[in-house]
Amino acid sequence: MIPTPRTALATAALLALAAVAQAQTPPAAAASAPGSAASGPAAARPPADPTAPKPFADVIKGAKEQPGLFPIWRKDEKVWIEIPKEAFNKPFLFSVNVANAVGERGLYASQMLGDELAEWRRIGNHVQLIALNTKFRTANPSAKLAIEQAFSPSLIGGLPVASADHPDRKSVLIDASSLLLNDIPGYSTRLEFAYRLPFAPDRANSFIESTRADAQVTTLTSRVHFATPRIPAPPLVPAPVPVPTPPQATPDPRSMFFSFVYSFRALPEVPAAMRHADPRLGHFMESYADFGDDLKANPRVHMIARWRLEKKDPNAALSEPVRPIVYWMDKNIPGKYRAAVKAGIEEWNKAFEKIGFKDAVQAKQQPDDADWDNMDSTHASVRWFTGADVGFAIGPSNRDPRTGEILDADIGMSDVFGRGSRRLASDDVLGLHAHDQAAASNWMGERSLRVLSEQNCTYMADQANELGFALDLLALRDGMDMNGPEAEALAQAVIKDVVMHEVGHTLGLKHNFRSSTTVTQAQLKDKAFTEAHGISNSVMDYNAYNLPLKGEPKASLTNTTLGAYDYWAIEYAYKPIAAEQEAAELAKIAARSTEPQLAYGDDFDQGVGGPYDGFDPRTNQRDLGDDPLAYAKKRLKLSQELWERVQTRQAAVGDDPLRNRRSIFESFRQLGMTANNISKYVGGLYAERVVPGVTTGPAFKPVDNAQQREALRFIASGLLSSDSFKFKPEFLVTQTLDYNEWDRGLPISIPDSVAALQGRVLDRLMSPNTARRLIEQGAYLPEAQRKGAVSLSEVYGTLQGAIFSELKTGAEIDRMRRSLQREYLRRLQAQLNRATNGAAVYADAFSMARWHASQLLNELRTASAKPGLSVETRAHLAETQDMLNSMLKASLVRS
Repeated sequence: MIPTPRTALATAALLALAAVAQAQTPPAAAASAPGSAASGPAAARPPADPTAPKPFADVIKGAKEQPGLFPIWRKDEKVWIEIPKEAFNKPFLFSVNVANAVGERGLYASQMLGDELAEWRRIGNHVQLIALNTKFRTANPSAKLAIEQAFSPSLIGGLPVASADHPDRKSVLIDASSLLLNDIPGYSTRLEFAYRLPFAPDRANSFIESTRADAQVTTLTSRVHFATPRIPAPPLVPAPVPVPTPPQATPDPRSMFFSFVYSFRALPEVPAAMRHADPRLGHFMESYADFGDDLKANPRVHMIARWRLEKKDPNAALSEPVRPIVYWMDKNIPGKYRAAVKAGIEEWNKAFEKIGFKDAVQAKQQPDDADWDNMDSTHASVRWFTGADVGFAIGPSNRDPRTGEILDADIGMSDVFGRGSRRLASDDVLGLHAHDQAAASNWMGERSLRVLSEQNCTYMADQANELGFALDLLALRDGMDMNGPEAEALAQAVIKDVVMHEVGHTLGLKHNFRSSTTVTQAQLKDKAFTEAHGISNSVMDYNAYNLPLKGEPKASLTNTTLGAYDYWAIEYAYKPIAAEQEAAELAKIAARSTEPQLAYGDDFDQGVGGPYDGFDPRTNQRDLGDDPLAYAKKRLKLSQELWERVQTRQAAVGDDPLRNRRSIFESFRQLGMTANNISKYVGGLYAERVVPGVTTGPAFKPVDNAQQREALRFIASGLLSSDSFKFKPEFLVTQTLDYNEWDRGLPISIPDSVAALQGRVLDRLMSPNTARRLIEQGAYLPEAQRKGAVSLSEVYGTLQGAIFSELKTGAEIDRMRRSLQREYLRRLQAQLNRATNGAAVYADAFSMARWHASQLLNELRTASAKPGLSVETRAHLAETQDMLNSMLKASLVRS
């Protein structure tokens, strides 16, 4: 046999080493007699290297193998992962889920944490698990080296090999515990965020809990103990910023366990066909910068996230898919809710049938005796979990970063569905908090953080909170039995609605917070229409409940089916199109964006904070109908009806002592969201998704002056008026506490709830963003329309006049109004502080605020001189004057 170049080189090297060894043999040893102590094979063998890896067979002696993508060897508590030689430097998908948690403050079970494109790398006898950098790419071979040199990958973990190479398979072992019992998900940071305590993994009390392997995936579950040495003593003096309490849901706050499910999944050998995103529709995306073409102005590439869906019969008008999208329903889902969950999943088949797929989406029930966990990366699932303070659902997914293909999805469903839908309004004392999946550092990598942030969803939390309001009102108005068939039907409808929403996320669809404005007020009152078409043109909106005013006809309370937008978004993502026709056909589909039913606005459009405060009043959470302003007025009337009815409700034996308190707080919470939405009209801009060269018309247009002024009048006369919030003293004094609880709260305070509501209005109307838009909106209007535009002075004057109306009438200023005026002064002080608000673009806002503050000071002086005022009012006026004097006399800080 003619040796290969590599074999020839190895043979030559061995011969050279043998020659060197012979030349260095001492003459005495060479001349030794055959029977001497220095003779024989033992004398010629060099001493063993104590640092050399043990033979493969010695390490796994007595261990049991699980064959798979990366075979697993297990013996007692020892677990090894076998990495074949050909698997090094070959990308795969590495994902992390949390199967068991502590059940509070965002640390919940059955959650997906993220994924990365990863690969094994070997440096001598050291193995690294590397997260590849997918943010910067190129198809140009000559530019690839420059990209690799410019942008670093990240190390997930590294460790020495646990064995020498297998003599035949050329594979090597690594110790799974040394890799996977570390804090790969970054949970020490999440724990610090939740508790402000330094928790860290405790390796001595952590172990590999379970393992599974097949040709497609290798999965290991680590049971990791997190601990902190001590809980610090509380400070002697209260901290200026409230400090979170230590863990409340564990027996010992210093100790807790998490089960992390690590999956190593093979990527598809043939990558899926990618489909480019269009900004007129809302799909999750895999995005990267393509540095292959230096003539392209914008190097960003956006691929939509979607499952691989292909027809079995490409020529059939309606065909089953080669591989359907299967959702496994978790065995923890209560039996009475499984039908509703299944209906919510399979509702999406209506959209896929429109584009030629039969039974594209399937729901399968995990058997109750199943011994496999649907948290691994090959089972899309709907999981049911619980927590001490949880009320949310979420629909994240794992994707192939190369193409955007969705490979796995695990919808998390809180069991508050059951408690919230059936009993929240009558006897449950559950504290609900919106789930912030991206609040703390999510496991690792910018990509995982971005993916989880964009898929963050609080729809169920909001649904559960508002459901308490809806059930309370219906029970008090119509006598609905909380345990009767009507409440049961509503519970099932709510579950189906939320499941449709979350499945939409896992199919690749983002939120659409504008779709609810595409259904008219008349249609919302039409029972036949809402049963056939739903209450919104998308299940991806955060739709409010369709509650009628007293005397109005009843229709569907919640969404019953997919809307026109949902069909459109599925068509764009999944319609089978020949490659040569795809660009033209997708452009044709996207061109329908101007149809009223297909209106679209995402999370940024409705407002996420900072400069992105949401300035289009048509794009909101928890509104309903084509007139958000009319809905806001309706919401206030519904709240006032509930307050009136709650105050006449008779207590019964066995009632929760906090029942009425919770009813009131829930109504204020919903009204607070409405207050934020209605404030968007003032200084608002209508935004349209204009694509240069494709669509025409204005990208931005100021909200009509008449609507801005109508919103301002409603805020002044409704939300800022004490008359809108009437509660009888006889009712308030009867509202008791839960004396069985250590943290039992304080007597109910309506002024505090009203202040929080009104504060949301003031935060928006007195913000720099609103001021800037009001100042600049004239630039968006023709010359003839500028004269009658709503001005910053008009807004500030209207607000100030409504808030301090007593100064002109001479009326007493009650506790609620004094609180509102102080809240106004706090924000006015911030406006007048150029050290914190002093950007040059807000100079006009500063001068206008200062002018109105001076006017207010003069009015206060006049009002203080009026006789007959109570000592409380006189003291408040004196304090207000003093504050304004100090604010106006403060030295200006100039840059």
